[in-house]
Amino acid sequence: MKHKAHVPAQPSRTGLRHRQTLFFGLLALPMLYLVVFYFYPLGEIFRVSLRGMPGLEGGSPFPQLFSRATWHVLGFTFWQAALSTVLTLIFGLPGAYIFARYEFPGKSLFNALTTVPFVLPAIVVAMAFSITLGPHSYLNVLLTHFGWPTLDWRYSLPAILTAHIFYNYSLVLRMVGNFWANLDPQFEEAARTLGASPWRAFREVTWPLLLPVLRSTALMIFIFCFTSFGVVLILGGPHYATLEVEIYRQTIYMANLPLAAGLSLVQLLSTLLLTFWYTHMQSTSDHHLELRPRWSTQHRPRKASETALISVIVVVALLFLSGPLLSLSVRSFRDVHTGKFSLAYYSAMFTNPRRSIFYVPPSVAVRNSLHFALATMSLALLLGMLASLSLYRHKRAWVIDALFMLPLGTSSVTLGLGYILAMGHPPLNLQGTPTLIVLAHTLIAMPFVVRNLMPALQAIRPALREAAATLGASPRRTFVEVDLPIVERAMAVGAMYAFTVSMGEFGATSMLTRPDIPTIPIAIYRYLSKPGAVNYGQALAMSTLLMAVCIIGFVVMEHFRLPGEQSF
Repeated sequence: MKHKAHVPAQPSRTGLRHRQTLFFGLLALPMLYLVVFYFYPLGEIFRVSLRGMPGLEGGSPFPQLFSRATWHVLGFTFWQAALSTVLTLIFGLPGAYIFARYEFPGKSLFNALTTVPFVLPAIVVAMAFSITLGPHSYLNVLLTHFGWPTLDWRYSLPAILTAHIFYNYSLVLRMVGNFWANLDPQFEEAARTLGASPWRAFREVTWPLLLPVLRSTALMIFIFCFTSFGVVLILGGPHYATLEVEIYRQTIYMANLPLAAGLSLVQLLSTLLLTFWYTHMQSTSDHHLELRPRWSTQHRPRKASETALISVIVVVALLFLSGPLLSLSVRSFRDVHTGKFSLAYYSAMFTNPRRSIFYVPPSVAVRNSLHFALATMSLALLLGMLASLSLYRHKRAWVIDALFMLPLGTSSVTLGLGYILAMGHPPLNLQGTPTLIVLAHTLIAMPFVVRNLMPALQAIRPALREAAATLGASPRRTFVEVDLPIVERAMAVGAMYAFTVSMGEFGATSMLTRPDIPTIPIAIYRYLSKPGAVNYGQALAMSTLLMAVCIIGFVVMEHFRLPGEQSF
C-alpha cells in the first residue's frame, strides 16, 4: 500500500486572519503610544515653527532663524562636532589596533572599563571634567609641585572636546576594533613580502579596507556630539552654545517658544539627514570580504616593542577614562575646608540648612529618580515586549521596527519642547505632572528594550513551540513556559537599560520638571548653579551616587547578556 508523502499544511484563511489579528492587537498599544507621545509633539514643533504661537509676539520664527546669532550657533554646533569626531578617531585608533590584533592579560577587563563612560549620564561626565580641568584639580596639584603653570580649562572649547573624546572612545574601540579583528592579516603580510614597509602596507592595504567602518563610526560620533547637551551646557558655560543648549535657553530663560521650535526643526532635519546618511553607508559598506575568526587573527605580543606599545596604550587610555571618575568620587569624600576624608556632603543630602519651606533636599531628588526609573522600566518593558512579540515573526515589519527606533535619533531637549507645546492644553493637559516625565523617559527607553528582545525572540527555534502545541499547550501557556524562560535574560538587560536611561536622563527632564519634583541630574545642575561649598559638595555626592548606579547597572547588563551578544 502506497503512502502519500507528507506535505506541510498551508495556513488556512482562518489561521492567517488569526495571525493578522494577533499582530495588530499586540502592536496597537505601542503604536498608539508612539503616535501620541512622539509624532504628535513633533507635529506641534513643526506647526509652531512655521506659524508661530497665538498670543505671542513675533509670529513665525523664520526671520530670527536667519539672524547672525543663529548662524553662529549652528556653525559652532557643526564645528565642535566635526572636531570632536576627528580627535576621538585619532585617540581611539591605537586602542582599536591593539584590541584587534593582540591577546593580552586583562583584555576583557580593559574592554569593559572603556565601555563604562559611554553609559554614564552627561551630567556626571560634565561634573567629572569640571573637577578634573578646574583650578584645584589633582593635575594642577602635580603641576604646582614641579613649579609648572596650572591649567583651568573650564568653560572652554578644549573642555568640551575632551569630554566628547571621553564619551565616544568606546565607539571606536568596539566598532572599528571588532571589524579590524576579523580582517585577514595575510593581506598586509603579502604586501610586506613584496617589499612594502609596515607603514606603506597599512596605508595601501589595511586603511582602504577599514574606511567603510571608519566612516560609519565617524558619522555616529558626529551625531552624538551634534546633539550633545549636558556636556556643552556645563563645560561650555555662557560662551558656547550648540543647538541643543540654545533651544533650552530660548525655552527656559527667554520663553521664546516659536524660535525654540524653529531651532528644533533645524536640528530635527539635520539629525534626520545624518541618520539617513549613516543608514546608507551601512547598507553600502559590504565589500564581500572574507572575514576571519579572531583566534586566527590575534596573537600574544612576541617582541618587547609590542609589549611596550600595548602597555603604553592601555595605561594612557585607562588614566584618561578613569581619572575624571576617580577624581569625582574622591572629591565627594573630601571636606573642602579641612581637606580630610568626610561624609559631610552625603549627610547634607538629608538636611535643610536654611530651614526654607521651598528647599527640596537631595534625598527627595534621589527618591524621585528611583520612582521615575521604576515606573519607566515597567512601562517600557510592557510596551517593548508587545512591540517585539508583534514584529519578530514578520520579516516585512522592518518599517514599523524602524519607527520604534526614531526616538533614539531625536534630541531629548527637542522632545521636551514638543511636550511643552503639545501637552499643555486639552485633550492631553499633562504639563507639570510627574506622569509626563515618566512618559518622556519611557519613549527614550523603549527602543533599548525592543533592540534587546527582538534578537532573543528571533533565536527561539520554532520546533520548541510546535512541540509544546503538540502536547496540548495553548499559545498563552507556550509563551509562559517556553518563550518567557528563554528571553528572560534579554528582558533583564532591557529593563536595566530602561532603568539607567531614566536615572540619568537630563535633556527632556530639564524642560518638563517642576521645582518641587527634581531628579538627580536636575538637582546636580541646580546645586552647581548655586554658590557655596556645601552646594558644590552635594552636587559631587549626588554625581557619585548616580555614577555608582549606572556602573552597577552596566555590570548587571553584562552579567545577563548572552555570550557573544553585542552591546546595543
